Amino acid sequence: MSVSAFSTSHRSSVISTLRAAGCVFAEDEADLILSTARTSSEVAVMVERRAAGLPLEHVLGWAEFQGLRISVDPGVFVPRRRTEFLVGLAAELAGRTAVVVDLCCGSGALGAALAAGLDQVELHAADIDPAAVRCARRNVAEAGGEVYEGDLYDPLPDTLKGRVDILLANVPYVPSEEVGLLPAEARVHEARVALDGGADGLDVLRRVTEEAPTWLAPGGHLLFETSEGQVAAAVDAVERAGLAARVVSDEERYATVVIGTWSGPRSWRMCQRPEPMRQRP
Repeated sequence: MSVSAFSTSHRSSVISTLRAAGCVFAEDEADLILSTARTSSEVAVMVERRAAGLPLEHVLGWAEFQGLRISVDPGVFVPRRRTEFLVGLAAELAGRTAVVVDLCCGSGALGAALAAGLDQVELHAADIDPAAVRCARRNVAEAGGEVYEGDLYDPLPDTLKGRVDILLANVPYVPSEEVGLLPAEARVHEARVALDGGADGLDVLRRVTEEAPTWLAPGGHLLFETSEGQVAAAVDAVERAGLAARVVSDEERYATVVIGTWSGPRSWRMCQRPEPMRQRP
């Protein structure tokens, strides 16, 4: 239904309830709820859930991302609008056709959004969280993508090795001790596995970078977000894996993206320092 299907007084009541619950953008949220709900009773349930602190996207059942409506089930990581910057960079690198892998895919938003802008795509996604996998399968269906359940690269088919043009890795990068400081909408309602990046926030990222050369095609790119304070360590992880790293930021969206480019195994061997020769005793 549209917002106009409900009375002005009904809309005002929804806004008042949301505002009283502390929703800063009560008017906008009210319009989204009223445009999504099919009946007055659904409106009441949705408003009650939002007022209780459930993320708006989980209340609606979808999130807007890169012009798409991405299905988001309860407990699944909600795609952040700042991550649209990463997808835009990936689209520039991909050209019009690409083999794409979306690791730690969550709802599958990144892969689905990138695929929507390509003429031809072979899309694969993976996540360790069963709820995220079920959600992602709906979101990548239009692109004909495959979604696998498992830890990082483990569930991917071996036929992808050496063929991936774009490797999206929206890994968790919040240090374990800082997860408790996140807003309740994330801390309480999103899976911890989608947030917790280990002691310094980069445990998962290091595992991704270590194996990236096995999966990337020569000239392929790995893209991931990180915080400003983690940039140096993240770049070090990328370069240790043999990829050339560059950092791109968007101050308006508070987004920092690291891009690692794989030149191929030969160039990697040439860049490695030779082991010092040992003299015979």
